[in-house]
Amino acid sequence: MSHDVSVGIVADWLVTFAGAEKVIAEFIKIFPEAELYSVVDFLSDENRKLFYGKNVTTSFIQRLPFAKNKYQNYLPLMPLAIEQLDVTKHDIVLSSSHAVAKGVLTGPDQLHISYVHSPIRYAWDFQHQYLRESGLNKGLKGKLARWFLHKIRIWDSRTANGVDHFVANSQFIARRIKKVYGRDADVIYPPVDVERFTLQEEKEDFYFTASRMVPYKRIDLIVEAFTQMPDKKLVVIGDGSEMAKIKAKAGSNIEILGYQPDAVMQSHMRRAKAFVFAAEEDFGITPVEAQACGTPVIAYGKGGVLETIRPYGEAHSTGLFFAQQTVTSLIQAVRQFELIHKSILPQDCRDNALRFSAERFHQELDDYIKTKWNEFSDRKKIRY
Repeated sequence: MSHDVSVGIVADWLVTFAGAEKVIAEFIKIFPEAELYSVVDFLSDENRKLFYGKNVTTSFIQRLPFAKNKYQNYLPLMPLAIEQLDVTKHDIVLSSSHAVAKGVLTGPDQLHISYVHSPIRYAWDFQHQYLRESGLNKGLKGKLARWFLHKIRIWDSRTANGVDHFVANSQFIARRIKKVYGRDADVIYPPVDVERFTLQEEKEDFYFTASRMVPYKRIDLIVEAFTQMPDKKLVVIGDGSEMAKIKAKAGSNIEILGYQPDAVMQSHMRRAKAFVFAAEEDFGITPVEAQACGTPVIAYGKGGVLETIRPYGEAHSTGLFFAQQTVTSLIQAVRQFELIHKSILPQDCRDNALRFSAERFHQELDDYIKTKWNEFSDRKKIRY
């Protein structure tokens, strides 16, 4: 690809360094001269280094009151805000989107590739769950929230037309993109830093989970299930809005450590008998990280984990699934795991995780963008 090709990279918001931001970091590695755009930018100095110190062009929301800590409260303004970011000077626009980034305005002579972590979850199939968990399922606030989400869906559908190529982070999300936007998506699994985790063959007699303690992660379900299995030890790492509720449900066999440094989390991940995962995730990075340690995974059998875990019964299995997000279903899965866990080999877990490495992602993404740019350039040369 020619060095005179101008590239713009668009984020929803830049506040932490999580899945969407890791994709942006890979965009920058491929196009180090690219310019970066976001609705807001409140990166710490430490996280900014991961974006190679790049300056970020932001929207008017950056300057609104309390935006630093309450930027998500400005979600109703974000469709307008993303459309005010001027990326017209770029030949290629790359967006990393789980909310509004894919709605940036581009023209017919620009190639827009959008890497989608999910269509806006709380506006589409997660709407009813979101309204319940936010206490917005009744009253005037509830009516306003439903009206706003209806408007977001209209905007989200319309702006899909401005994307030339969708890339999904899993087959699960590709199906969601097809359902919501009526568009096919190519799949490139996201980068997982598997090299950060080392294989440990010998396991100790405890189960482990780690997550933000927010409702959809269903840490409460895991804690309830293990409270009913007092002979089995569970260690929980993480913090969040559900912490008090989860602590109240925990039996004496459950150790809740709250937020811990990365080294502590890795140590538990390596030593655990199994990692337990109860969320319905678009991809799910932590189950892959657990497998990178040689640790099997017991997971709710829906979403991206169906693509990252080889269930018991298949060759080189790396875990097993439970069918329903219920305490009973999880307990049954743990009891089954106790019977078969010696047949799941740590090396098989590690080998499976390596399929999702950052190096693999970088190469696949680089090849994909170059191919689509060459196709796009050839079409532009056609004269009628």
